[in-house]
This record gives sequence, structure tokens and C-alpha cells, in this order.
Amino acid sequence: MIAWMVLGALSLSAQSQETGGITPAMLQKIQKAYQGTPSDKALRNAIGNNDIRQLALNQENLKGLDTHFSIRVPSKGITDQMSSGRCWLFTGLNVMRAKAIARYQLPAFEFSEVYPFFWDQLEKANLFLQGMIDTAKKPLTDQTVEWLLKHPLSDGGTFTGVADIVSKYGLVPAEAMPETQSSSNTSRMAQLISLKLKEFGLELRERIAQGAKEEEVEAEKTQMLGTVYRMLALNLGVPPTEFDFVRKDAAGNPVETEHHTPQSFLEKYGDVSLLQNYVMMMNDPSRDYYKIYEIDYDRHRYDGKNWTYVNLPADVIKEMAIASLRDSTMMYFSCDVAQQLNSKRGLLDVRNYDYESLMGVSFGMDKKERIQTFSSGSSHAMTLVGVDLDKEGKPVKWLLENSWGASSGWQGHLIMTDEWFDEYMFRLVVETKYVPEKILQLFEEKPVRLPAWDPMFAEEE
Repeated sequence: MIAWMVLGALSLSAQSQETGGITPAMLQKIQKAYQGTPSDKALRNAIGNNDIRQLALNQENLKGLDTHFSIRVPSKGITDQMSSGRCWLFTGLNVMRAKAIARYQLPAFEFSEVYPFFWDQLEKANLFLQGMIDTAKKPLTDQTVEWLLKHPLSDGGTFTGVADIVSKYGLVPAEAMPETQSSSNTSRMAQLISLKLKEFGLELRERIAQGAKEEEVEAEKTQMLGTVYRMLALNLGVPPTEFDFVRKDAAGNPVETEHHTPQSFLEKYGDVSLLQNYVMMMNDPSRDYYKIYEIDYDRHRYDGKNWTYVNLPADVIKEMAIASLRDSTMMYFSCDVAQQLNSKRGLLDVRNYDYESLMGVSFGMDKKERIQTFSSGSSHAMTLVGVDLDKEGKPVKWLLENSWGASSGWQGHLIMTDEWFDEYMFRLVVETKYVPEKILQLFEEKPVRLPAWDPMFAEEE
């Protein structure tokens, strides 16, 4: 009887597979979609031998690039993150350096991105190891454990990481801890440290399963972090504890030699109130607006703050952005930069590429649906430095200072149409003085907590 039941179940399973599979009759219908007409053959030849982006480049959208902006915050020098995912860090530091340049009339000036990156990687290593300790009694198939093992370390992040790392470790000028091959090309270093962290994570789980005491596990974790510290020091250098800084005037002439620690340098040239004076806004139409959200494990320190944001309509976010720019204050901005980017012109425009005409296929998902299907999310952070307003005060286009070097885009910048802003903008960090009181009050409410695997977790790179 049991054997017949098993055979019956297998038979039903096979029928189900046959019903859902591609049958010969179905295949004949599918194949008719490609007719092999002269136009089909011409397109096939063109697409098979060329970059599809160049073929889809919308010639009607190649008019002269309008580079006028009615409001623009001045800046000095374009930074370059090279082959790394540190855009979040470059962007956060660019916001602070603009203030330092204006306050002290400095020439082109840059904070060291390597210094906070070193501590970011060490803190993330601890976040992972402590996460493995916290979940040690859960099976490896648990979704949180799986997520941790898939994401032991990343060079990406958000403004929350800038606030958490800088407030704890301070800042140094670029010359006090310069770039290295590994900081500018992070993939190999990250791969090796991630591999070691996963090994450490399994060891910690095993020690806990064997009944190790809490203090013993803590001691082993500390030793493991020592190994990570050494690997980071070999790749990035040893973070300075004190240094001399030659302050120069706007013309580049030396004014004074100052002796600093990273914390004293932060106090003078940075912003010690990062955690108090800045809030993050999100435009995510897949969730309710005017609510506050928090994403689990979306932080850079175990003892730091999970990324928390208020979800708002794009037009409300634009009002705060314009108010900030009018007051000569740049902002941390993130978006899905790869969508419709003409990198040669430095233009973000929804009409840059016409894939629909080229392929004869429509792409009909809106922003909400793209988020829900993991088709779009925040991928890159830049500094919002300008806006062009029409006679009615409505934004026409926006200016972003990028961190891809001075020769990229338009003089190191990207120009973004207002329509593109609506479709692909995700996050904006604004000083609280530009935020309406009714929105600030939302940050006092208890956040809706989202899991680490939520679509909005995506880190800027």
C-alpha cells in the first residue's frame, strides 16, 4: 500500500512538472516571437557585435548639456574612490570638508578616507563575530545566520557609518594616512579577511556548543580581531594617534603648523555632532510614508546605531534639499546610479537610452515595483551641491559632486534631471535645521524594524 502511495505521489509530481514545463507545442509558439525578418536580422547583427548601450543611446536626447545652476554650493577638488566601494565614506567626508574649507579659508583639502575605513573594517569584523556569537544556538540554516555568513564584511555603507566611525575614532588629513593599493582596490583584501572571518565564526559557534564560558568566548573573539587588525595594518597602514598638520590659506601658503590627535582634528575641522544634527530621509513608495523605519544589522559598529530613516514623498524631500542648498550646505545623497547613466556626458536622465525601441519590448515597472522585485535600490552615494530652479521655484535639474575622479562625468560631477530624481533617488541626509518640525517629531517614534535581508538594506558603493 505504501509503495503504491509513493508511486502515486511521484506520478503526480511528474505530471505537475510536465504541466509547468515547456512542451513541444508551446515551444513552437514561443519560437514564432522571432520571425527572422530583415529587420530582425539587422538588429541581431548589430546587437551581437556592439555594446547595447551605444545602440540604445537616444540621439534625440544628445542636445547641448545645460550646466547652469541657479543655486550651487562652491567646492574645491574632486575626490576619487578608485576601485573601491567607499562612496559612502567619501561623500560623508566631502560634506564635512566643504564646511572646513569655508570656515578656515583653506585651499583644496581632503580628509584621509583610509583612516576611518581602517576602523570601519575592524568594527564590521566585530559586528560579524558578535553576530555569530549571538546566533550560535541557531542552526546554520537560520535566515539571520545565513545572512551573516553571506555578508561578513563589506566596503560599502551609509551615512550612519560615517557618523558611527568618525564620532568614535576621529579624523586625520589625507597626508597623515594616505591611500594604499589595497585601499584603492579593496576586493582582494576584503576576500581574504572575509574568508578568515567565516572560519572564525564557525570556531566561535563550536566553542559555544562545547559549553565555553562567556569570558572565554570574548577572549577568543578579541584574539581573532587582533588577527584582523594585523591584516588591515599590512594592507592599509597603522592608524596614527597624533600628527602635525600644516594649515594653509586659500592661496596655498602655510599659515600655521598644528599638532593634533584624530579627536582634536575632528573637533576643529570636522563635525562632532554628526549623530545629533543629521537625519536620513528615504523615498520608498513600496512602504507607508511619514513613518520611521530601522533595518537590523545595517550599522557599522555592534554598539552603534542601526540605519534609521523616515520615509517621505520625493517632493517633500526636495523641499528640504532646496532649503539646505539655499543656505550653502551640501548633503549626502544616494541613488541607483547605474540606471540610465550616460557616464561620458555625466548625465542622469530617464531618456538617455531607448532600450524599448531597440528591443521592441516595453519595461513597465514603476519605482514601487522595481523595489519589490529587487530590480532597483540605492547603490551609490554622492554629494548634492546644486539645483536649477525655474521661474516658479520648481527644480529642473540637480548637481552632484561625485567621487570617481576629476575626469569622470562633467568635470567630476553628474547632472541629474528632476524626473530622474523621482525615479531613482533613495536617500538624503539633511541637517535638522532644514527639516520641518512635524517630520523631526517622527524620529521620536518607535521605528518599524525591518530584517537585514530587506530590499532597502543595500549599501552604497
